[in-house]
Amino acid sequence: MIKTRRVKLIEVSKINEEENIVVKIRLKRMGAHKRPFYRVVVADVRTARDGKFIEEIGYYNPLTDPAEIKIDAEKAKKWLSTGAQATETVKSLLKKTGIIE
Repeated sequence: MIKTRRVKLIEVSKINEEENIVVKIRLKRMGAHKRPFYRVVVADVRTARDGKFIEEIGYYNPLTDPAEIKIDAEKAKKWLSTGAQATETVKSLLKKTGIIE
């Protein structure tokens, strides 16, 4: 039984090396119940919304007036240039901060 598990793990790792990983810049929800706070993260599309991420590039707090947005422009531009796709919400945040047009 252990040998079959090892074989399966090796096969899965070979598949992951061959396929292209699609990366998105999206929001990770944090905070207490009804008190949302978001981190802007770069993550693989296959991970859960609040799961593992590659890099944290900023945060967004919609509860303050006005909403507090802080995104590292250099990191965001680097990821966008390497092919990461931003979600609609993150695109609007990047436009508000002046990182993209």
